[in-house]
Amino acid sequence: MPELLPRARASQESIFARMSRLAARYGAVNLGQGFPSDAPPAFLLEAARGAVGRLDQYAPPSGLPALRDAIGADLGVDGADVVVTSGATEALNVLALSLYGPREDGTGDEVLMLEPVFDVYVPQARLAGATPVTVALRLDPGPGGGWRLDLGALRGAVTPRTRALLLNTPHNPTGAVFTRAELEEVVALAREHDLWIVSDEVYDELYFGAPPVALRTLAPERTFTVGSAGKRLEATGWRVGWIACPPGSGGRLAGQIAGIRQQGSFCAPTPLQAAVAAALPVARAGGFYAGLRQEYAGRMALLAGGLEALGVAVYRPGGTYFLTAHLGAAAPDAGRLVESGGVAAIPLEAFAQAHAAPPGLVRLAFCKSRADIALALERLSAVLAAT
Repeated sequence: MPELLPRARASQESIFARMSRLAARYGAVNLGQGFPSDAPPAFLLEAARGAVGRLDQYAPPSGLPALRDAIGADLGVDGADVVVTSGATEALNVLALSLYGPREDGTGDEVLMLEPVFDVYVPQARLAGATPVTVALRLDPGPGGGWRLDLGALRGAVTPRTRALLLNTPHNPTGAVFTRAELEEVVALAREHDLWIVSDEVYDELYFGAPPVALRTLAPERTFTVGSAGKRLEATGWRVGWIACPPGSGGRLAGQIAGIRQQGSFCAPTPLQAAVAAALPVARAGGFYAGLRQEYAGRMALLAGGLEALGVAVYRPGGTYFLTAHLGAAAPDAGRLVESGGVAAIPLEAFAQAHAAPPGLVRLAFCKSRADIALALERLSAVLAAT
């Protein structure tokens, strides 16, 4: 019998799926995988009930026109430049296949990305035939410290083979929100070397200070923006995402992107697209996002404050629903923590490529109920007291 190709044989269960599976097995509090404990908003569910049984056939590969227009209105772009995808993961994969790949000399285009790096970026680049190049964020310890963009290292990583910059802001896993000044430097670098920018902004409505700066507002001519209805509307399993393409092509770029994505899932689920189209303007006008930020700020404070009371170094995020914390080098590894400590966490080493993460540094999700966060803190207190 022939075997699968090496790229398939090398595929492994993601750390997120593994931690969720182990959390279910051992009855642990799952602060590992980033899915909310709350139900989606009632206005989204009502819109879905109205669409099922009425809009159940294929949608165009570029997405339902109503949803493209709703996304465009929300982002301040033309709906003709929007492509709807089956979640942000597909959006990122479609862009990898469209923007970078192998070269005639047998090498691959290089794509720069920030480390700690979200887990799909590297394999997607490699599957596209490109070479991922990671640039480490700088972690400043101590009070007021946190994760910082190292612009000098980013500039030094550019080579003649560099084709694109892939950034995530607010950044998963660190929760960093990059400043306008930092992003202006990124844009200047991209223009100097004529690079595409892929801006993963799935957490664009989850921030705890000033709103994040959208890269498309600084470099519209070269920026592809990736977004997610699942992250905005507490419905991660719906798998409705999008790509906002650079404007000015009369929808040409969006058409080409849609041509690539139709070779995969063809279209996102039609009734869910219709529900999201109806929900986006309601969420904006009704203050849903502001309420979500307020609630998550409270849960973040509960988790961060509880950890700090245990003597844990916490790096509070500017956005997302994750924080990073240093449990200490003597703390159990993630496998033992979930099995014997009753808490699932993601070690930062799972996001490492070329730069080692310190032992005991973890990502914790606070999109869970306050009761679960309190229980996790109680269990972590016992674990840390024993180390």
